[in-house]
Amino acid sequence: MKLLLVEDDVSMRTTLERSLARRGMQVQACADGGLALAAWTAFQPDVVVLDLSLPGLDGLQVLERARRDGLATPVLLLTARGTVGDRVLGLNAGADDYLPKPFDLDELEARLRALARRRSSAADPGGEVQVGRVRLDRAAGAFYVGAQVLELTPRESALLQALFTRPGHAVSKEKLFELVFPGEADVQYEAVEVVAYRLRKKLAGTGVSLMTLRGLGYLVKGE
Repeated sequence: MKLLLVEDDVSMRTTLERSLARRGMQVQACADGGLALAAWTAFQPDVVVLDLSLPGLDGLQVLERARRDGLATPVLLLTARGTVGDRVLGLNAGADDYLPKPFDLDELEARLRALARRRSSAADPGGEVQVGRVRLDRAAGAFYVGAQVLELTPRESALLQALFTRPGHAVSKEKLFELVFPGEADVQYEAVEVVAYRLRKKLAGTGVSLMTLRGLGYLVKGE
């Protein structure tokens, strides 16, 4: 994932740049609203993280100009402003999501990956896959059992989405590891088995089998 990070706080910018890079993202950082649009056009990111309080142009001005210029990249706003009005202004200006400070890094990553999936599925309007009673809505990045959302952790969701790309076909443990634990070199391959075990329990009774194929990997199929 290519990520443009627009944040003027040096400490936060450095921390986010390093942390997200370790999680497998290609991060381009920018500290000034006046330079953000040029960086946005040149870098062509998959997702933009945009702070509302910036020198030069503030985040809302950057967002409004980007949308006016036809830049449709998904945008997640970071804001220390707590009022509902500020959030509404951001969403009305064209933001796709927002996250108030302080925030959890795992939640930020999950939201960014959801926005990236939503963008990639936009070119595929028929972005739904169903196995058994479980339906993947690619546009929303969510799984449903009937009309109910299937509650999954970000890692469980990443693993199941990988398997739903080709139901009935095995996906190797190595490939799943790259998708579920991107850039986490200190995690062992066996961690995929833990995620698969927990996911298998959540799929019980849904008409979906998560199968382990020794030497090949994992697959899902309808029961």
